[in-house]
Amino acid sequence: MQTRLSSSLLQTDWGKEADSILRTCVHCGFCTATCPTYQLTGDELDGPRGRIYLIKQALEETTATAKTRKHLDRCLVCRSCETTCPSGVRYHNLLQIGKQVVDARVQRPLNERLLRWGMRTLLPYPARFAALFKLGTLFKPLMPAALKAKMPVVHTPGARPARTHERNVLLFEGCVQSVVASSINAAASRVLDRLGIGCITANGEGCCGAVSNHTGDVPAGVEMARRNIDSWLPHLDAGAEAIITTASACGLEIREYPELLKNDPAYLPGAQRIASAVMDISEFLSQSVDNTTLELSKPLPQISFHAPCTLQHGLKQTGTVEGLLQKLGFSVSTPLDAHLCCGSAGTYSILQPEMALQLRDNKLEKLGAADADVIATANIGCMMHLQSGTGTAVRHWIEIIDASLERV
Repeated sequence: MQTRLSSSLLQTDWGKEADSILRTCVHCGFCTATCPTYQLTGDELDGPRGRIYLIKQALEETTATAKTRKHLDRCLVCRSCETTCPSGVRYHNLLQIGKQVVDARVQRPLNERLLRWGMRTLLPYPARFAALFKLGTLFKPLMPAALKAKMPVVHTPGARPARTHERNVLLFEGCVQSVVASSINAAASRVLDRLGIGCITANGEGCCGAVSNHTGDVPAGVEMARRNIDSWLPHLDAGAEAIITTASACGLEIREYPELLKNDPAYLPGAQRIASAVMDISEFLSQSVDNTTLELSKPLPQISFHAPCTLQHGLKQTGTVEGLLQKLGFSVSTPLDAHLCCGSAGTYSILQPEMALQLRDNKLEKLGAADADVIATANIGCMMHLQSGTGTAVRHWIEIIDASLERV
C-alpha cells in the first residue's frame, strides 16, 4: 500500500511504525473473510481492510470523525485477521495508533468517557472491584434480567496445597479473576501440586495492564507492567521455572511487555526476560503431562471447547488445550468457525454490548451448548460472557481436570 504521511509524522516513532505497517498491506482482503464483525454487518469498514483505510486517511489527511471512531471501536482486536494475513500485517499495532490519533482529535461523548474511566478505576484493582462485586451480589435479586445474567457464577475455590516442592512456578493471580473466579487458580495449584510443582504468588504484582491499555490509558498500563517486572524478576533469579497464567488474555498482555516498554531502556531488558518466561498453563502442562501422569476418576465429562482469541491468535497455542485434554482421556469437541471471537474481547462486551451478544449467541449455537456436559474455555472474560447466555456450565478447563482428579 502506498502512503503519503507528512514528513513531521515520519519523524515520530509511531508515525514511522504506522507507515511501515500500512506499506505491508497488499489489499488482498483475506482478513475480511475471517473478521467476526464483518461477518455480522457486511460493512467493509467493519473489517480490517476498511479500518486500515480509515486509519490511513486519518494519518494522511489529518481528518477523523465520530464515524471513523465508531468503526475502529467495533474492532474486537481478536487478531483473527493477523492469523489469516499472508503479508504479516501487524494490524493490532496499527489499530492502537489509529485509536490514539482519533481520540486526540475527536472527543468522546461524556457517557463513553465516564464508562472507560470507571473501568480503569475499578477493574484493575481487586480490593476496589471486590467491594463493588459484593454490592452487586447483594442486590442481584433486584436487577433486571439482562444485568443479572452478567453476574458471574462464583464457585468455592477449595484449599490450596500446603506442600512445598523443589520445583516452583510463579502463578499470576490477576485482577478480575482473583475476585470472581479464584477457583481457577486454586484448581491450577492443585493440579501442579500433583505433578510435584509448587506455586508462588509474588508480593507486589497486580493487574497485567490490559484494561488500562485497552481503554486508552497507556501510561497507567506501562506503570503496571513496570511494577510486575519488579515483583517477578527476584523470583526468576531465585529459580522459579516460569510465570504461569490461567487467563490467556493476561498471558498475551505480559508477553507483549517488550513492545509496551520498547522506549524504556531501564525496563526493556527485564520486560524481555519476563516475556520469555511467561507461559499459558496449557503450554506449560503440555510439556509434562501424559495419560499416565495424572490419575482421573471415570467417567469423564463430555467437553465442548471454546478457544479464546488470545490463546489461538495471540499466543499461537491453537490445539494445545484440546490435545492435552484428549491425552488425558476427555472427549473434546470444537465448534465450526472456531477462529471467530465469542464477543467478550476484554472490555468489548461492556463497550459494544449489542455486537457482543450477537457474537456470543452465534458461538454458543456452534458450541452445541445444550448437548455438552460442560463448556470449557481458557480465559475468564470468555467464561463469564458465554455463561451469561446458557444454562450449561462454563468452566476453565483446568477446573475440569482438577474436579476429575482421583483424590488421595
